[in-house]
Amino acid sequence: MVHGKVLVIAGSDPSGGAGLEADQKVLAAHGCYAMTSTTALTIQNTKGVTGVHVIPSEVVGKQIEACLEDIGADVIKTGMLASAETIQVIAQMITNFKVPALVVDPVMVSTSGAQLLPHEAIAQLTQHLLPHTTVLTPNIPEATLLLSQNGHDVGEIQSVADVEAMGRKIQALGPEWVLVKGGHMPFRGDLTVAKTKEENEVVIDVLIGPEGTVVRIESPYQESTSTHGTGCSLASAISARLAQGADVPTAVRGACRYIEAGIKTAPKIGNGHGPLDHFHSTHVLPFSPGYFVEYLLEHPAVRDVWNEFLYHPFVMALGNGTLPLESFKGYIIQDYLYLIHFSRANALAAYKAKTIGDISRVPCTAYTRYVLDVGQSEDWLALQMALAPCLLGYGAVAKMLHAHADTVREGNTYWAWIENYKADDYVEAVRLGSELIEKNIRLQSPSRIEELIKIFVHATRMEIGFWEMFPYK
Repeated sequence: MVHGKVLVIAGSDPSGGAGLEADQKVLAAHGCYAMTSTTALTIQNTKGVTGVHVIPSEVVGKQIEACLEDIGADVIKTGMLASAETIQVIAQMITNFKVPALVVDPVMVSTSGAQLLPHEAIAQLTQHLLPHTTVLTPNIPEATLLLSQNGHDVGEIQSVADVEAMGRKIQALGPEWVLVKGGHMPFRGDLTVAKTKEENEVVIDVLIGPEGTVVRIESPYQESTSTHGTGCSLASAISARLAQGADVPTAVRGACRYIEAGIKTAPKIGNGHGPLDHFHSTHVLPFSPGYFVEYLLEHPAVRDVWNEFLYHPFVMALGNGTLPLESFKGYIIQDYLYLIHFSRANALAAYKAKTIGDISRVPCTAYTRYVLDVGQSEDWLALQMALAPCLLGYGAVAKMLHAHADTVREGNTYWAWIENYKADDYVEAVRLGSELIEKNIRLQSPSRIEELIKIFVHATRMEIGFWEMFPYK
């Protein structure tokens, strides 16, 4: 499900850690729809930028126009803008399309020290973009450059108060909010600037807003080289949250926490300044929506035990009519006893259901059994998974026997039993039960899914044990 549309206007990083590539990862991790307009093609990796090919500004403008006139955007986020001409085109597009929010990451110098925005373009940025900006996100070197290029004398920073003063001066240039990022200047515990690595204790990001608003966002200092693309990623995380309806302080605070965790869980890629982990708080399900049951039955932990159940000699003897009648009678008696427990399990499932709809969709077909302690000790979905081997299994057994070449139809005492589980009402029960599991399994984490699969395997082994109770020859 898409939650917010963001148009990113920035340069491309072939190594994937910064620029458009990082932006799209962040937006995907937040569930947003990402569009792009490429301002420059860079030659870079974790060790540095060695080349920049600037895309003509008219091409950039046409890319922006193509996205906004058709799809629209909740937020525009800019990164590396590459040239003064491109900045002018972007400003005109923002005026024409009136996008609700603009987040500007004033990319001027890369982590490795490469100049990414010509000095003459900084004046265009100040004049044309900052008055339209919702949130500006300079780091301290970029903030210093912005102020010095606009005639401000920037003294040495000694404290957080100095960073706040810097932010207020930048806010006066036009942006509604200014986030001065503190990663380049760690502080001691007393919030004075650290002078040695040993003194690095905290990082302070300072958010300056309307009516004198000041928000300090403090995080522990991390000694890490995995900082490639942190500025791009932070601005995109802010954009994602704004697109989803958060106010600026909430969006900024959440984005800062996202980056903090991304650095902490970074994958250690490359030989220089590596990328952060953009997907630290997301998980990918190992199956497509609606296909969990198919995935389940093909799972390595399930496949063999499922086939053992499905093609058990007791089952095959039912199919060819050779099962001793006394065994079938014993099975039916035991089945009846288990059905009593199954009805209690379904009552428990109804009690644990979250909605009236869930209660009404609990399969009422009396062909399954259950071990109630699983239902009592686990949640509603675990209860459904414990019931599933019998619900799915009897349908699968009947389907297999109905089509099997060795199955005897004429004169087979058990043919009516097979047809019973092939009948429309049971097929519908299987469909509803499967649909209910599919609907709820998508909300589980991968680790929880593995736990639920173990419950399914255990319940399937219990079903096999049920076949084993009676002679089948």
